[in-house]
Amino acid sequence: MEAYKINPEFVISDEETLRSHYSELSPLAAKKCLSALDKHARDFIARSPFLCLGTQNKDGKADVSPRGDPVGFVKVLDPQTLAIPDRPGNNRLDSLANIVANPNVGLLFLVPGFDETLRVNGRATLVTDPDLLQTMSVKDRAPKLAIVVKVSEVFLHCAKAFRRSHLWDPEHQQDRSEMPSLSKIILDQTTGAPDEKEMQKLDAALEETYRKTLY
Repeated sequence: MEAYKINPEFVISDEETLRSHYSELSPLAAKKCLSALDKHARDFIARSPFLCLGTQNKDGKADVSPRGDPVGFVKVLDPQTLAIPDRPGNNRLDSLANIVANPNVGLLFLVPGFDETLRVNGRATLVTDPDLLQTMSVKDRAPKLAIVVKVSEVFLHCAKAFRRSHLWDPEHQQDRSEMPSLSKIILDQTTGAPDEKEMQKLDAALEETYRKTLY
């Protein structure tokens, strides 16, 4: 593929120009942003088994990490504080290292079957309080730490993105077998993948790792 080059004539570089391309913000959209978790936000979080965590390092390099667990895994500690368990992963620690350097985070909560999402912004702290971690145990395994977020902004996001993408529509689900396994993709991108028989063993080993190390 040829490298794409941005034509500077069409670059938007200030907010005034940006807003000139869109309709005026509606009064309701302007008012819907809250500074604390109200009843509806707490109910949404209690139903959610999945969120995306957006972080940045001290230089502004951004990252988004998926977080999933049984429904209600995020604990609302008070109207302006929530806690997210950190489960075993690949130990890159991208999000956690970013939080140490820059505590500003953005959260996007999803509920299967809901077309709306809940957006929460705030400042995160990594906490190892054993009493808190114990409340987040699954299969008698507590997380190593919790991401505690002091909430600054909360608002529900409309359904348009999910309606456009048909995300929850079974008729739009894609066949996973149409792409290689995760193991093969990573090996293709790094050291090179072995033959098909060896790949089957590696894929089976990955599934066994999932089974043993989810918690």
